[in-house]
Amino acid sequence: MIYLKTAEEIDKIRRASVAVANGLLKIRAAVSPGVTLKELDRIAESHAREIGGRPAFKGYRSYPASLCTSVNYVVVHGIPDDYRLKEGDIVGIDYGIVLDDFYGDSAMTVPVGSVSPRAEQLMQVTEESLLRGIAQAIPGNRIGDVSHAVQSYAEAAGFSVVRNFVGHGIGRRLHEEPQVPNYGNQGKGLKLEQGLVLAIEPMINEGTHETVILEDGWTAVTKDRKLSAHFEHTIAILREGPVILTRPE
Repeated sequence: MIYLKTAEEIDKIRRASVAVANGLLKIRAAVSPGVTLKELDRIAESHAREIGGRPAFKGYRSYPASLCTSVNYVVVHGIPDDYRLKEGDIVGIDYGIVLDDFYGDSAMTVPVGSVSPRAEQLMQVTEESLLRGIAQAIPGNRIGDVSHAVQSYAEAAGFSVVRNFVGHGIGRRLHEEPQVPNYGNQGKGLKLEQGLVLAIEPMINEGTHETVILEDGWTAVTKDRKLSAHFEHTIAILREGPVILTRPE
């Protein structure tokens, strides 16, 4: 079932989404060589509690943390542990908050100190592919137009698009219909309508698009252990087009 949101519901999702964006700024500011992933997770949980919400991921299908931290060849769903970030790492930070029963969800990949030109390019291309996908999320277009915009840009730059994980609707639940793949054909899929709220989240790999799930049942890594980057925004489709809700105040 696909739920179109009212203006009031979108406003509540926006509040949760702004809270996520503000939290990501705090977490990003703490990223530096020597910081552990668990320290970042503590910042994430504290921020959610301080603003009267709660972490969206903690306890979701028994996920044990408030944050997903995905370092280097980890694609998504890396569980924060005692790993200390090193100069040259890249780390994907995926964060969600529930506030007044509505969800916000966003992700970014950030450098730890100075990184290689290839890692820098991967992050830039992934973020730009997200923005190009969002630009296609207008009433009357289709999911495939969003998917194709992401895929065509990333692949033209020499990278690959992860197939196993996709974006999603969001609102009163973290994951709602419809799914939003980051690959596909123009003019195909669900017709986009005003009131649809989506979390669009390209995961782009340096090498193969194939992924492997580790024994913890969560951590997804690139099959060839090459780098991966992840960016995500929660957006609302309005009459005038897409609006990014996960912007900081």
